[in-house]
Amino acid sequence: MVIHIYYGGRGVIDDPTRPVIERMQKVLEELRVSVVLYNLYEYKNTIPTLSQTVKDADGIVLATTVEWFGMGGYMLEFLDALWQFGDKSRIAQVYMMPIVMSKTYGERQVLSDLSNAWETLGGRTLTGLSGYIDNALDLEVNPDYISLIETQAEKLYRGVNQREKTFPSSKNALTERVGAPDPLKLSVPEAEQLSKYVSDENYVRTQKEDIQELAVHFKDILSSEDAGSEEEYIDDIRRAFRPSPGVSGRFVCSIEEKKNDLVIEISGGKLSVGYGKADSYDIRMSMDRAVMEDVISGRMSFQRAFMTGKMSGMQGEFSLLGGLDKVLVFTR
Repeated sequence: MVIHIYYGGRGVIDDPTRPVIERMQKVLEELRVSVVLYNLYEYKNTIPTLSQTVKDADGIVLATTVEWFGMGGYMLEFLDALWQFGDKSRIAQVYMMPIVMSKTYGERQVLSDLSNAWETLGGRTLTGLSGYIDNALDLEVNPDYISLIETQAEKLYRGVNQREKTFPSSKNALTERVGAPDPLKLSVPEAEQLSKYVSDENYVRTQKEDIQELAVHFKDILSSEDAGSEEEYIDDIRRAFRPSPGVSGRFVCSIEEKKNDLVIEISGGKLSVGYGKADSYDIRMSMDRAVMEDVISGRMSFQRAFMTGKMSGMQGEFSLLGGLDKVLVFTR
């Protein structure tokens, strides 16, 4: 999955939008998503060329900050470029989530404007996030704010991954009737001016090809691990172990992508963990690798995975599951 984040603010230190998209990027990368961040202020002379990058994404984030009178000019220019030069047939398949933070009034109006613009372009919108933040530092230290941002990133991942269904919009019908604007008729000086955009686009394309090569490389590494690594998760579990006298048992994790079971034995405050074939157990849990990754990264507990139906099957003494979460404390 490829997600592009287009940041339309001016990059100032106290901009509350920046810590939001930085944390979202971190969560998405933990979910094995390839994320590309475009700071529009860095491309202010070549924003029209960025309209071509959207077609390479499965989903995008349009993130901006409310300035003195609505959204900033960089984001408006980017949306204009999408209307003039964007591939409308490809945009129609791309999900967009708007993110708008403000230190003044009007964040909800800008959030609505971004959604309306994307629907007019023919794309699909996901529920966005907006808020008034007086001190950007609060977004990095307030646990409630952090939880909201991480939840929003997970919603983006699920919406794009599951191809969330939406009703047709009247703005989509408008786009189909109005269509794309007529091709621009350029004078010789204008054509020469546009030639530098082509050059910059080639540079952007080269960067994206490099990123794609890296993504394929790491995907191959992860695939080899999935096939049957006998070391994965063991060190993580050892580091997370917090002995508790009241917790003991033999816990078996059957992970779909693994050939052998992951066996966790806790007895007398001691831990033993490894892979093998387990015939006896106090609890056997069945799940896929993605669920195990959520547990190991601290985004979900074993008990929560069971309660929310993330585990495909479970057998044994259910009452011991809470004890397992007590002695294995995974942190983000």
